[in-house]
Amino acid sequence: MKRMHKIGQLLMAGFEGTTPSKEIKNLIKSYHIGGVILFSRNIESPEQLATLTEDLQALSPDAPLLIAVDQEGGRVSRLPLPFTQFPSARTLGRCDAVSLSYRNAEAISRELLAVGINMNFAPVLDINTNPKNPVIGDRAFGENPHIVSKHGMATIAAMLDQYMVPCGKHFPGHGDTDSDSHKTLPVVDLATSRLTDRELRPFVHAIENRLPCVMTAHICFSAFDEKLPASLSENIVTELLRSALKFQGVVVTDDLEMKGVTDLFPVPEAAVRAVSVGSDLLLVCHSADEQIATLEALDAAVAKGTISEARLNQSLGRLLFLKEHFILNRPERDLKTLRKAIGSVTHASLVESINLRGKG
Repeated sequence: MKRMHKIGQLLMAGFEGTTPSKEIKNLIKSYHIGGVILFSRNIESPEQLATLTEDLQALSPDAPLLIAVDQEGGRVSRLPLPFTQFPSARTLGRCDAVSLSYRNAEAISRELLAVGINMNFAPVLDINTNPKNPVIGDRAFGENPHIVSKHGMATIAAMLDQYMVPCGKHFPGHGDTDSDSHKTLPVVDLATSRLTDRELRPFVHAIENRLPCVMTAHICFSAFDEKLPASLSENIVTELLRSALKFQGVVVTDDLEMKGVTDLFPVPEAAVRAVSVGSDLLLVCHSADEQIATLEALDAAVAKGTISEARLNQSLGRLLFLKEHFILNRPERDLKTLRKAIGSVTHASLVESINLRGKG
């Protein structure tokens, strides 16, 4: 495999429009990027979305694309009606019924698979520690580690059973911030013991139980690193996540175009730093120019030895293993049956029962 094709696998790109843009076509065909992230801007209807994902996959015959979305339920839901409008994590936490959390994630996964989406950036494993947090709130299952761990794991188990790639986020925990990493770099000034005893516990539980993918946060945790966001920190990604917690799966960054990163580094430099400390999949969600610049910066870093071939091959191996297990080895499904599940009476009934039980 050519070096640039290896490097391309480390990028997950966003694009504009409801059909493949010329920019995303170029990234897939010329650079062999590893994945595509979809937003509401890319989605009109189940039929259009299914066609879009089929067209994207057709551009990548050598290795299937990871096609991802943020479909948490509640206010972070990318799929419009007639897709089922699933409840927030907080509602599920208030129900406190593992079976309902499992069935909810199972239903979400089936609707995503029906339209060709194979990766969901969920569940949120953050604890809603700070009530002034502008980012997490009802995206968390609750205010204590036990609730978040229990329902996060039920969600992960359901997704794994459906061969949907789950991604726990935002490591090592976004719940005790009071600012938004889309707009600035939040700083969490907590003792290591507090982070270990509380914020990290849902991640530890999930990692111990086959979580294949973790998303890192653009947050500065001063107990571990006084300057850098977690996503770019050797202390957090290499030492804490990889060495201490022994996580061997795929590490994905949150969008590198967020201000929590770009206030410190240009996107291409941040990408090189992220890979250097152990990240495998880089999200660049908007600018085609930044996406190309990121790939070129990574290529230059490998050529200079800033990123070793061994480090590159390590990430490539993790990503290809993920694709082999969840996409190439996924049991055959009847698409007609799956598509009947979209906005189905069964799913509507499930959501109604969750909302009734979770009121409060």
